[in-house]
Amino acid sequence: MRVLGVDPGLTRCGVGVVEGVAGRPLTMLGVGVVRTPADAELGDRLVAIERGIEAWLDEHRPEFVAVERVFSQHNVRTVMGTAQASAVAMLCAARRGIPVALHTPSEVKAAVTGSGRADKAQVGAMVTRLLRLSAPPKPADAADALALAICHIWRAPAQNRLQQAVAQHTAHTTRTTHTAHATKGRTA
Repeated sequence: MRVLGVDPGLTRCGVGVVEGVAGRPLTMLGVGVVRTPADAELGDRLVAIERGIEAWLDEHRPEFVAVERVFSQHNVRTVMGTAQASAVAMLCAARRGIPVALHTPSEVKAAVTGSGRADKAQVGAMVTRLLRLSAPPKPADAADALALAICHIWRAPAQNRLQQAVAQHTAHTTRTTHTAHATKGRTA
């Protein structure tokens, strides 16, 4: 499985591509940051992020895109910019028919470090170890993007099994309900 992880942000949007399967050593295929100038117009910044993500999609051809789920922060301006960058990443993937998964920061931290409260240094250290890198990727946005990709690779099989179980349960419940209604209609 090849996953592009996106740590959304208007000034620095972390991107990282990881390939592998759960239970096996993973391989980093690329890591970086799409940067935009803080003094540029919002529309121009979003276009720059789109172009950057499109270039990563062109170069690495991921099967999935994992984006950090935006959560409420105290600074509304920061959360708005993060949400806008996140939407651009989702749009780029959707335009190509690439499935998108959203993971919360605590899910990513727990998957990579074992603790949902890990700090950025701990995440960077574990990403370095898991991908057998010589040093943590810089800036932290780049390491976070790789952590998102790793999280998705590790969590996707379990999530797929859960989704299949829910779909089977729903189909069974629907069949049972239709059968009950049909039987009731014949006996009335």
